[in-house]
Amino acid sequence: MKILVVGGGGREHALCWALAASPLCDELYCAPGNAGIAEEATCLEIAADDVDALVKAASDKAVDLVVVGPEAPLVAGLVDALEAAGIRAFGPSKAAAELEGSKAFAKYLCDQHGIPTAAFQRFTDPAEAKAYVASQPLPIVVKADGLAAGKGVTVCQSHAEAERAIEEALVDKRFGAAGDSVIVEECLTGQEVSAFALVDGDTALMLPCAQDHKAAYDGDTGPNTGGMGAYSPTPLVDEATAEVIQSTILQPTVDAMKAEGRPFKGLLYAGLMMTPDGPKVLEYNVRFGDPECQVLMMRLMSDLLPALLAACDGVLDSFDMRWFAETAVSVVLAARGYPGSYEKGEAIGGLEALKELDDVIAFHAGTKADGDGTVRSNGGRVLTMTALGGSIEEARQRAYTAIDQIDWPGGFCRRDIGWHALGKLTIETED
Repeated sequence: MKILVVGGGGREHALCWALAASPLCDELYCAPGNAGIAEEATCLEIAADDVDALVKAASDKAVDLVVVGPEAPLVAGLVDALEAAGIRAFGPSKAAAELEGSKAFAKYLCDQHGIPTAAFQRFTDPAEAKAYVASQPLPIVVKADGLAAGKGVTVCQSHAEAERAIEEALVDKRFGAAGDSVIVEECLTGQEVSAFALVDGDTALMLPCAQDHKAAYDGDTGPNTGGMGAYSPTPLVDEATAEVIQSTILQPTVDAMKAEGRPFKGLLYAGLMMTPDGPKVLEYNVRFGDPECQVLMMRLMSDLLPALLAACDGVLDSFDMRWFAETAVSVVLAARGYPGSYEKGEAIGGLEALKELDDVIAFHAGTKADGDGTVRSNGGRVLTMTALGGSIEEARQRAYTAIDQIDWPGGFCRRDIGWHALGKLTIETED
């Protein structure tokens, strides 16, 4: 089969790495790809949100399956356009992708179909939002309604902070059209878990859960990012808890989307808070997480490609997937300044030596290669060092040992990935 993966981040590198290993995959393309993906696939210079160019490339190359990595092209309707051209695609339709594209729709879905989530209100008027906030207990959460690259959520410890968050979204337009409305919701307490399922429109086939680290710095401090590290499995989700997540959230979400006339196919990602009252939905995503995808692909024993095809073809009810029991840990190496402004074009050394390490892969995200093969930084999150081990301690040690071999003064990482599972606030500190 000929496969095209859309995207150019660490998630897409992990997907390309897994798909390239499939005996069913004859040719693999990625658009736009990156320096690491280029070792697994033929990279096409097409932006991930250029719907017309992607459809043309898939048609010209007679691609059998397109796997869409990022959320933006899904929300823009890439899958609809591909299917209209007779090309099979893994991912939800534009109507179904609104589950991530609009937090207001996601909250409506939960409210109407009895899926556990935080109490909320939606606002487009700053004065009304501020008046509501003033009547609510603290802390309180303000979210931009639309896609904001993981940076549109503010957990507010004071009413003044909440008012500033409302002003930034509705008045200052910090998030553009994504902030034309805001969700103000109850702040749930507990630890966060990322739950995943392959979905074929009817069946939710649950995958292993993971925990990620959103804050930029050790101890979960600093601004929110797209994700600075992850691990799977998580001790918070045993077999009984997984069944609760499947029966009260994942499958009911699939059933609700079908009832709403928006049948969901693709990868359903529910960000959950494990509260004293049980798991509750914080948000939905309609694609693999990043860096959660990296740890899932490291743990995947089965061939990924037949699983994606089963989701596309509606036969997941008779499908099964196998996973390694070992723990996978991913640590993101980012450009200093991320998630704010940062430098690009800096040379990154030490990557070749990593190929000699067992059970460690450097999944590339924001990288590009010069004509002479020099790998340079080309984004905020640049590498995701992902390792497998018999325990979380072993896996994280392998990941950090690999990071310490990278020669890139302009990079930084959190040194406490996995601290929730280990019960330690700060495991190592960076000078």
